[in-house]
Amino acid sequence: MKTFLFRSMIGIFFGGFIAAAATIAFVYAGEQSTLDGYVFIQNALGSILCGWLFTVTPLYFEIRSIRLPMQTALHFLTVTIVYLILGLWIGWIPIGVKNFFIYLGISVLVYAIMWICFYFYFKNESKKLNEDLECIE
Repeated sequence: MKTFLFRSMIGIFFGGFIAAAATIAFVYAGEQSTLDGYVFIQNALGSILCGWLFTVTPLYFEIRSIRLPMQTALHFLTVTIVYLILGLWIGWIPIGVKNFFIYLGISVLVYAIMWICFYFYFKNESKKLNEDLECIE
């Protein structure tokens, strides 16, 4: 529970930072000198919830009683479904069947690439640790 709360706080603050940075970039790069308050609040809350979502859901991979394929499936489904609902609510993802399948395709592709990269990174790290342990003996 302590880890969940710590990661929740980190995610919420990181999401808030992203919202502030995006707003600053939008104001300086755009032609508008003012922002619609409702749109700002909606996007800021979306960024904060995304920050929380993406820092808390990796906890699935720390549950030792669940095997890696199930951890991956649970993580993918949680992230994909929650982000879809959030994206539809905020307007980041336009409503429509075509847009749903585009979102799903991009999600699967990005998730697969990220998962493979993390898998090989941690596999390499465990190999290094095992080599270090062999040197100690």
